[in-house]
Amino acid sequence: MVNRKTALKIRNAHRYLGLFLGVQFLYWTISGMYFSWTNIDDIHGDHFKNLDYQPQAFNDMISPTQLNVSNGINTIELRDIDNTPYYWVNKEQLYNAIDGNPKNSITKDEALYIAKNYMKSDLVVENVEQINETGNHHEYREKLLPAYVISYKTDEALKAYVSIKDGKFQTVRHRSWRWFDFLWMTHTMDYDGRDNFNTTVLRAFSLLGLITVLSGFLLWYTSSPSVRKLLKRKKTKK
Repeated sequence: MVNRKTALKIRNAHRYLGLFLGVQFLYWTISGMYFSWTNIDDIHGDHFKNLDYQPQAFNDMISPTQLNVSNGINTIELRDIDNTPYYWVNKEQLYNAIDGNPKNSITKDEALYIAKNYMKSDLVVENVEQINETGNHHEYREKLLPAYVISYKTDEALKAYVSIKDGKFQTVRHRSWRWFDFLWMTHTMDYDGRDNFNTTVLRAFSLLGLITVLSGFLLWYTSSPSVRKLLKRKKTKK
């Protein structure tokens, strides 16, 4: 059994570690509860999307080998932009799939057409704007820029993003997703970019959290009357 002075040190260490880590433990608990009680499909905005959308088929398209691509074709995707087929080649250039002409960007009207295919038909567009850059905490971070932001008249502050260079429907963002994103930041402790689950801060707090729990068990062991009685009985028997 440890002496009183050592037990006091363990008690103080446990107390101050608890105070230091308490706020982060609270964040972990709240965010974990939110994650477990929410439907991830709703967070992704599936209830705003037209999940039955099927891309239309096109005829009379030219062969990709007829495109004027100097370095050859590594990747290719088909895009429907305002009822016209386009090839997205090598993740860098759009080409009209009918006449082979390059297209450097899409218009607002074309972005609305693309978004209409992917979003529910009863949604009303409120505003369309272009963004050219985003910060580490922006809801459209790490996706292709520039992009059109299409805002809808909803209580959820719903927004859809369509990238301008490739004419792709990128993502949907709404209030519940934003709460999820904020709590995800507090859970991962990545306060710079939100998405890194291997931060030094998280590792340090996780280790300190383990020490706090272990110190609690040790504190119970050193201060429990039942343990004292049991150890005393063992000494008496000897």
